[in-house]
Amino acid sequence: MTHSLRSRRHFIATLAGGLLLPAFGRAADTPAAADAEAVRLVTAADAIRFPRESFQTEITVRNFSDGVEGDARKFRVLSRGNENTIVLTLEPATERGQALLMRGRDLWVFMPAVSQPVRLSLAQRLTGQVANGDLARANFAGDYTPTVAGRDTVGDASAVVLELAAVDRGVTYARVKYWVGEADMRPLKAEFYALSGRLLKTALYEDFRDMAGQLRPTRLVMEDALKKGEVSVLTYENMNVRELPERMFTREYMRRLQQ
Repeated sequence: MTHSLRSRRHFIATLAGGLLLPAFGRAADTPAAADAEAVRLVTAADAIRFPRESFQTEITVRNFSDGVEGDARKFRVLSRGNENTIVLTLEPATERGQALLMRGRDLWVFMPAVSQPVRLSLAQRLTGQVANGDLARANFAGDYTPTVAGRDTVGDASAVVLELAAVDRGVTYARVKYWVGEADMRPLKAEFYALSGRLLKTALYEDFRDMAGQLRPTRLVMEDALKKGEVSVLTYENMNVRELPERMFTREYMRRLQQ
């Protein structure tokens, strides 16, 4: 190979590298920027759904099939920092006294007729379209790695579409597609997916009202993606910030509640 040919090839390779490297640099920068925006949006939407402080709320769940109302249940949720939660069944009367205790991602059910608590999965169905984790743990920022997937509209609202990938298999859903308001960072819509990639259900966050010092969604409509017409409507009757000591969120304390 002549010196002139080697020189020309070196020049072409240098030129190509100079043209391509900035492009690769821009592509590498884009996901990092998108991830930062996604984390900011998910964290803000979490704070709109529920207080960061300890709080108590009562939730009524009504189940519908093809528009016909079926059973209804009422729960009291006590949450401390979105990591420790107690879910008490208030209605129906036949199930009063049942309770869920979540510590981190560990979940137990306590039943009056059973002496020992039973471990449960967050993904296990509680009632209708509602999984245990939908009430016991609502910490998207802690349970998922978010990225920005695009822009869309939900009703009249412009939204950022986020893809949430589960940090491990212990969370409620393997993947969530999440629509967050572009202007106000409100949660607007979500699609929940199984590990297989199958769409399980969709949810709409509605009826924003002032609760616990913040405009929050007080109505959550969850629809089965496989059985059309199977819907659960969650209504948040009230929500109050209150001090909840750590000692409440133990199995020993839960046994006392059963007595």
